[in-house]
Amino acid sequence: MAGQEGEFRLIVGLGNPGAKYEGTRHNAGFWFIEELLRRHGGELRAESRFYGVVGRVDIAGYDCRLLEPTTYMNRSGDAIAALANYFKIPPQAVLVAHDEIDLPPGSVRLKRGGGHGGHKGLRHTQATLSTPDFARIRIGVGHPGHRDAVVQHVLSAPSAVERRQLEIAVEEAADVVPWLLAGEWDRACRQLHG
Repeated sequence: MAGQEGEFRLIVGLGNPGAKYEGTRHNAGFWFIEELLRRHGGELRAESRFYGVVGRVDIAGYDCRLLEPTTYMNRSGDAIAALANYFKIPPQAVLVAHDEIDLPPGSVRLKRGGGHGGHKGLRHTQATLSTPDFARIRIGVGHPGHRDAVVQHVLSAPSAVERRQLEIAVEEAADVVPWLLAGEWDRACRQLHG
């Protein structure tokens, strides 16, 4: 595939595989990958050696690999590390999209490094990559109000209104991906955080 290498060479969407989880808040990362495929073409194919479904797309002239782990959220790092190691992609060139309970539905924020905030997919990714130094697209799904309700919240479907808010957030995140690939992190942050 033609195209130059951008700042980010691997874009990962976190979620859980299977119809049972398809419409749940925890799959916001998968929705993001699907939006990139819708805009830029390409398809995902099962790759057992990478524990997920993988694609390769050209986004604004940048050659990029896409990944949806099929390991379930708690083992997301197995897929990310397998693919990153195989293609010699350093953690700093990995961009991970995930649901974020500490942001209201419809908001989206960028972050480099930092803690996992209790997100099991991020925790496992940090452990398998041996570093927190990868970038994140945090897609707000809202907090249920009590920590005991978090699991049920992320593993359930949003209301119709929330679903539309999440779709808009995913679209806005996809809008800035060409900038992120071009190394225009600050410009992307101003667009999303403004």
